[in-house]
Amino acid sequence: MYILSNRLKIFSLALIIIGSLGWFYSYSSSHLTLDQVKELLAEESHNGSHSDTAHAMENSNENHHNTDIHHEEMDEHSEDAHGHEDEHAEHVLHQIHNRPYAALYVAAFFFMMISLGTLAFYAIQYASQAGWSPVLFRVMEAITYYLLPGALIVLLIAYVGDKHIFIWMDPEVVAHDEIIQAKEGWLNKTSFLIRALIYIGGWSLYRYFSRKFSVAQDHAKDNKNFKRNFQISAGFLVFFMYTESMMSWDWIMSVDPHWFSTLFGWYVFASMAVSGITVIALITIYLKSKGLLEYVNDSHLHDLAKFMFGFSVFWAYLWFSQFMLIWYANIPEEVTYFVTRIEMYPIPFFTMFALNFLFPFFVLMNSDYKRVPIFIIMAGVVILVGHYMDVYMMIMPATVIDRYGFGIAEFSSILIFLGLFLLIVFYSLSKEELLAKRNPLIKESKNFHY
Repeated sequence: MYILSNRLKIFSLALIIIGSLGWFYSYSSSHLTLDQVKELLAEESHNGSHSDTAHAMENSNENHHNTDIHHEEMDEHSEDAHGHEDEHAEHVLHQIHNRPYAALYVAAFFFMMISLGTLAFYAIQYASQAGWSPVLFRVMEAITYYLLPGALIVLLIAYVGDKHIFIWMDPEVVAHDEIIQAKEGWLNKTSFLIRALIYIGGWSLYRYFSRKFSVAQDHAKDNKNFKRNFQISAGFLVFFMYTESMMSWDWIMSVDPHWFSTLFGWYVFASMAVSGITVIALITIYLKSKGLLEYVNDSHLHDLAKFMFGFSVFWAYLWFSQFMLIWYANIPEEVTYFVTRIEMYPIPFFTMFALNFLFPFFVLMNSDYKRVPIFIIMAGVVILVGHYMDVYMMIMPATVIDRYGFGIAEFSSILIFLGLFLLIVFYSLSKEELLAKRNPLIKESKNFHY
C-alpha cells in the first residue's frame, strides 16, 4: 500500500505556489504600453534584430526614398510609414500580451494529454484482455485521476484567455476575416463549450466506472466486474477515436484557424499516447525503487519501453507524412503552417523532432536497454521534454508569432501543473492497494516473462 508522504505534498504545493508567483509576475511584466513597445522595437532595430514585418517596412521606405520624388509625395510616404510603424507596434503589443496565456495553455494541455493518453492505453489493455499489464493497472488508474481537473483547467484557460489564444474568439478579427466567418458554425464559443463538455464528460464517466469496476473486482467472488470493464472499454475506444480527433481540432488546430490537416487527430494521439506510456514507466520505476509493485519485473519494463519506442516511431511517421504531403502539394493555405515554424522557429522545430524520434529510437532500439531502468528514465525524460516542445510548437507560432522564448512564463506554467499532477496522481495511488489482486489475468501478469 502506497502512503502519500508529507514531503511529496509539501514539494508539490511548493511547485504550485512558486509557479503561480512566477506566472503572475510574467503576466504583469507582459502588460506593456504602446510607447514601451515602440521603444523596444527601436532598440531591436538599432541592435540589428528585426521581425519580417519590420524588414518589409524598411525596404518599402528605401524604395520610396528617391531624390526625384516631390516634397508632397515624401510627406505622404512618411505618414504611411508612421502608420505602418504604429500598426506593427500594436501587433507586437498583442503578441507580448498573449505569451503568458499561451505558456499556461501549453503546460495545461501537455499534462492533460498525458492523462488522456494513459486512459486510452488503459482501455486498450481491458478491451484486448492483455495478460501482461494488470499489475500496472493501479498506476494507470492513478494517472487518469488527473484527467477531469486537468481537462477542466484547459477549458477554463481557453475561455479566460479567449482571444489571447484563439483569434476566432475575437469579434474584431472575425469581422474582417472571411475564412473564419465561413467556419463560425463550428468555431463559436457556445458550440466550443458544448463539445468540450461532451468530451470531458464522456472521458470522465468511463474513467469513473472503469475504476469502480476494477476496485470492486478485488472484493467480488465472480468476474462480472471484469466483464463490465471489458464491455465499457470497447465502447469507450469508439467514443475516444471520435472525440480525441474533434478535441484536437478544437483545442489545438483552431488556434490557427486558417490551417487544417486531415492527419492532425492521429498526430496528437501519437503524442499523447507516447507521453502517457512514458509516465506510466517512470512512475512504475519510482514505485519499484521504493520496494512496491513487487510483481513488476524487467519484462514489464521491457514491454513499456517497447511501446515507448513504437509510438515514437509512429509519431515520427505521422510527423513526416503530414510535413511531406503538405510541403510537396505547396498549397498556400496549408504550407504556411510549416513555413512559419521553419523560418521563425528553426532550432526548436528541428530539435523537437530529434528529441521525439532520433534519441528514443537509438536508445530504445536495443532490446537489452529496454530492461534497464536508467535507460528507460533517460529516454523517458527526453521524450517528455520533446513532446512538451511539440505542444509548444503547435501553440506558440499562432499566438505570439516571433515573440517566443522559454522564460519565466513557460517555466512557471510547467511548475504549476507539474505540482498539481504529482499531488493528484500520488494521492490517487494512496487510495487503494497497488495490485488488482482479483483480476482474472493477474496470475498471468505476475508470471509474465519475455
